Amino acid sequence: MSQTEQEERERLLELARFLRTRRERITPELAGLPSGGRRRTPGLRRGEIAMLAGVSVDWYTWLEQARNIKVSAQVLESLAGALRLDANERKHLFLLALQQVPAPSEPLSSEATASLQSFLDLQGTSPAYLCDLRLNVIAWNRAAHLVYGDYSHMTMRERNSVWRTFTSPYVRQLLGQHWERHARHRLAQFRASYAKFAGDAWWLAFIGELTLISDEFRAWWPQHEVLEAPEGRKINYHPTAGTLIFDQVSFQVTGAPDLTVTVNMPFAGSGTEEKMRRLLQHAGPPGS
Repeated sequence: MSQTEQEERERLLELARFLRTRRERITPELAGLPSGGRRRTPGLRRGEIAMLAGVSVDWYTWLEQARNIKVSAQVLESLAGALRLDANERKHLFLLALQQVPAPSEPLSSEATASLQSFLDLQGTSPAYLCDLRLNVIAWNRAAHLVYGDYSHMTMRERNSVWRTFTSPYVRQLLGQHWERHARHRLAQFRASYAKFAGDAWWLAFIGELTLISDEFRAWWPQHEVLEAPEGRKINYHPTAGTLIFDQVSFQVTGAPDLTVTVNMPFAGSGTEEKMRRLLQHAGPPGS
């Protein structure tokens, strides 16, 4: 047996063991089923889990026997419900069965906590913002406001970074000759997120509207480019501060994996740090 075959066998065995332990902890009473007298083993029978999940007894039995059978995300969701898995267990099930994480089962986070806002504000001359999985900008610092625009006066559609990239004349001016590279990169990130929500009403409506408005989006969306990495170095042409060069870093928020913090740090030796200080100083105090 090759190394790959051994790893695959171990994955299936681990899945089988996990399913069995989750099944054995559920009592008939907890599942709303009659106890049926004394049971030789703890928890529910395989047939009972199969019935609750809407799958055949044979199919579920094969899973617990570590057979290499095809599973779908929809069936795994049914199993997760039947086995009463919490969020961490559900993720573990998908990783074992499909080797991928499931789409979030909870509503998307759409607000920044006070600590996250404080983190953004502490970035000073580094424009920083917080995005959700739809790439909506939901929080930002003053530097981001001064470079990218006043998000507080934008609609939620306008605060979506994909929508704004393809529809805002200011963004095109800000990016200059680098606009297409940025737009394609942002679209590829959006496509990667869409895979988790394919068919969702919000995404379909958004894609439909932007297809009608933007020629570039209409031409590039069918190309199915996907990317989850940050952009790295960015060059902006600010109308008053001039050329700004940033190194971009992004990371997910602990405890809220559907939120991503992006920080654009002034590139050392480019003069961007000094330009950002002057921009912040001349703009006056926050709220002015």
